Amino acid sequence: MRTTRILAMTALFVAPSLVGRVALAQQSQSQSSTGDPVADAARKAREEKKATPKPKKVFTDDDVKPADATPAPAPSSASSTGSTTPGVALGKQAKPGSDKSEDPNSETAWRKRFAEQRRKISDAEQELDVLQREAAKLDLQYYPDPQKAMNEQFTRNDINEKNDKIAATKKKIADLKQQLSDMEDQLRAAGGDAGWAR
Repeated sequence: MRTTRILAMTALFVAPSLVGRVALAQQSQSQSSTGDPVADAARKAREEKKATPKPKKVFTDDDVKPADATPAPAPSSASSTGSTTPGVALGKQAKPGSDKSEDPNSETAWRKRFAEQRRKISDAEQELDVLQREAAKLDLQYYPDPQKAMNEQFTRNDINEKNDKIAATKKKIADLKQQLSDMEDQLRAAGGDAGWAR
């Protein structure tokens, strides 16, 4: 009778731990299959991607630069005396068209200058937009640290710094636009077409 009680008590304490282990084993098996077919397919695709080795690089004729087929010019008598011909210095040949520089008053030069100035203005305006959004966010900012919240409530350091940056960026944009206007005046004074500024 006593042994049956001991066995019953042992079974009473051992059974829950065995049930827990079985449940844990089933849970680990079910983690690999969540029941969601999309998630299971994505997990399977990631595992397959990790398992496949990366392909090795195959070099083709397009990857390898061919050697220059033109022979080097024979040294002339002038180069043997120490003087070099224009465009040829120490075995390097000049590229065709590189000896003449671009005219600073040509249409392409003016268009490049105006495009560069407009790009600078656009970049500065985008920077201003980001700064203004960050400033608006700081106006609504909640600080979980009460000390920081009280400090910002009275000093407004973050907001003041952001407003200073906004003012500096606005001044920069105004200066860039003034430079663009000055460039248009320079174009007219140089006798260029007004359409080059567009």
